[in-house]
Amino acid sequence: MMRMVAFLFPGQGSQSVGMGREFFENFSLARRVFEEADDALHFSISKLCFQGPEEALKLTENTQPAILTTSIACLRVLQNEKGFTPRLTAGHSLGEYSALVASGGLVFSDAVRIVRLRGRFMQEAVPVGEGAMAAVLGMERKDLERLCEEAAGEEVLAPANFNSPGQIVISGHTRAVERAIERVKQKGKKAMLLAVSAPFHSPLMKGAGERLAKEIEPISVGELKIPVVTNVEAEINEDRNRVKPLLVAQVSSPVRWEESMKRMVQEGIERVFEIGPGKVLSGLMKRIDSRVETATIENIETLKRIS
Repeated sequence: MMRMVAFLFPGQGSQSVGMGREFFENFSLARRVFEEADDALHFSISKLCFQGPEEALKLTENTQPAILTTSIACLRVLQNEKGFTPRLTAGHSLGEYSALVASGGLVFSDAVRIVRLRGRFMQEAVPVGEGAMAAVLGMERKDLERLCEEAAGEEVLAPANFNSPGQIVISGHTRAVERAIERVKQKGKKAMLLAVSAPFHSPLMKGAGERLAKEIEPISVGELKIPVVTNVEAEINEDRNRVKPLLVAQVSSPVRWEESMKRMVQEGIERVFEIGPGKVLSGLMKRIDSRVETATIENIETLKRIS
């Protein structure tokens, strides 16, 4: 009997120079995705993916369309070569746009243009240096929420990503994040600043969400042929009318990834494919529920292992 499969799509931080190149060179379907992205963006995102430079690829407004494009190129190859149809799909932050393309909700060319603007709006929401994020290891959710309230003072600080048991990312004003790191260490737990350029998924991103809402307003959303487990609610969405408000809320809301994966398991998911660069989500799933089989699809070698 076929095991129930879900498709997962990575977010920012999974990028690397050279991503997607093997599929581009060996599969016309993948080549078409990169060409479509280049046309939609009016510059060569494919060249940036394949050749870098890394500093340019790491700029948020470039990273987001680059990861989306690579993920959809990988998806098209996987579907054509292996014929899998998932029961559910989900993506981490930016990856939710890839999930919506996979579901039929968003047209790829629309998605790639929107995520470039999303990246720009998120970067511009807070002046460089004034916002930060940190990963906290080994703390319970309630304890960390309380610590954030105490460390915030008059500033903004909140949990941003509930990634897996014992791994929560916090986000907010730089000084508040630094105070929280000190308090976490005083409790004998680990915390480290992340190499990001803005305080993503915190209330400081509200302005970015408002700008995004104006840009996605005219975009048409199709029927969700594959239900999407959303970041904001960690629930299954099949209603296309809810896609835009959820994407707007997502910018300044925590990514409830651990709950999202548990929701998938409740639905009977036994196997997940992480489609696109990296293997971050597979690692998280192993910590969330080790019974779920994981596989990554980012190049020909990983594709060959899939059966």
